[in-house]
Amino acid sequence: MCDCLVAVGPATADGATVFAKNSDRKALECQPFVQFPAAMHPPGSTVRCTHIEIPQVAETYRVMGHSPWWVFGFEHGVNEHAVAIGNETVFSKEPVEERLGLIGMDLVRLGLERGRTAREALELMATLLETHGQGGPALAPDGSGYHNGFLLADPDEAWLLQTSGRHWAARRVKLDAISNHISLGSDWEIGSRDLDSFARASGWWTSASRLDVAAAYRNTGVPGRLSDGRLRRMREMLLREQGRVDVASMQFALRDHMDGGPVLRPGATPDEERFFTVCSHNFVMGPTTASLVAPLPRDRAAPWPVWISFATPCTSVFIPVYLDGVIPPALACGGSEPSESSAWWTFQRLEAAAEKDLERHTPVLREAWTEFEDWVEGERVRVEALATAARRADDAAQQLSDFMARAVEEALKRAEQLRARIA
Repeated sequence: MCDCLVAVGPATADGATVFAKNSDRKALECQPFVQFPAAMHPPGSTVRCTHIEIPQVAETYRVMGHSPWWVFGFEHGVNEHAVAIGNETVFSKEPVEERLGLIGMDLVRLGLERGRTAREALELMATLLETHGQGGPALAPDGSGYHNGFLLADPDEAWLLQTSGRHWAARRVKLDAISNHISLGSDWEIGSRDLDSFARASGWWTSASRLDVAAAYRNTGVPGRLSDGRLRRMREMLLREQGRVDVASMQFALRDHMDGGPVLRPGATPDEERFFTVCSHNFVMGPTTASLVAPLPRDRAAPWPVWISFATPCTSVFIPVYLDGVIPPALACGGSEPSESSAWWTFQRLEAAAEKDLERHTPVLREAWTEFEDWVEGERVRVEALATAARRADDAAQQLSDFMARAVEEALKRAEQLRARIA
């Protein structure tokens, strides 16, 4: 189901925007991390998305992101212009279209491939949504579809975009989060032309005052405990760190289990709000299957890392990846069946071992991963300095590619050792 957070400018420790997201999906749905180069496309080209084919644009930008194995798009990702986007399921009173269209993950990737800023990506995605609609399986190849909310960020600003069918509304945010419900009130800045008229024609908004998007469109038949508490918790954590938000604090937020921090305490039931934590292990919403934290610097002359993890972040570790290098094959491979060569499946096996007693095993894993994190940080600083000093872009890219390969190899080796240790 997912959760997204963002902090812009003065809210962060160094003034750079920081974007973060947990992707919560069906258990055992492999979610590789993939990378696509920039490309030029001839007139008349088309692109095959998950369910439909649409016209291609003349130029697409370099992108990378987590992509469930069976879809075209991304749960979350970044592009070469330091734009980051993530999506969320939201529940609307409006039925999901029965005919095939774009799904939220398609829109994330298309926005990244075509948008140089968060605002430009938003406008492109809104146009695609109005043109092609949202329809077709999105939870699984044979599952149901859903409406989407999005968080879009770049080095200068961030936007919250929420949708219902082909209707949408958006506003700028500086320190905020989104979860699995429509949360925009009457404070929206831009929206589809029929946003207000459709709500009134449907009988969802009868007031003479400005449209409150959540009051009109939100499906209150879906229990609020599924996401209200998570959104409130994320906003509390962001406010607590205001002015100090950085990669580490965002990683901490993505691992959050409320009173247990990175350790899930037993005892909560699905009837309680505290059952639905930011780091998800539950069967109702689906577990967290991939995570990303992306600092979005204005100055991208030097290498800038994006931090990714597989499976639940409380049992896993964040690894730095770079658009300017070539990501290791282990990150990008994996399908519906378990694979020894897939990083996602390796970390899923570790999570499965930890799930037998999370209260006992999680502290062991967190302590064990600390040594690796210290090694990665030392190597990262050294390699980024070498890449910055390189005279040729190819030499810099090779430095980053080699570092990623070493880091992933070491992470996978340690994951298997830890699984054997706690089994």
